[in-house]
Amino acid sequence: MRTKKGIVVTAKDKTLKVKVTRKVLHPKYHKAYEVVKNFHAHDPESKYKVGDEVTIYETKPISKLKRWTVVSPK
Repeated sequence: MRTKKGIVVTAKDKTLKVKVTRKVLHPKYHKAYEVVKNFHAHDPESKYKVGDEVTIYETKPISKLKRWTVVSPK
């Protein structure tokens, strides 16, 4: 089960948009830079708000964009 940690950017009815940031090393110049990606996650109880730090895990497709579900805070 793949998991990722991120911050909630948008919280609507049972759906969260989670911003996940990771550091990558440039292959030629060896400088570290951040790559940011947003994931749509399922929140069945709608209990998380914007700014919360959550952990998400990969599941089977729930809708067109949702392939992740919230496990717990942090």
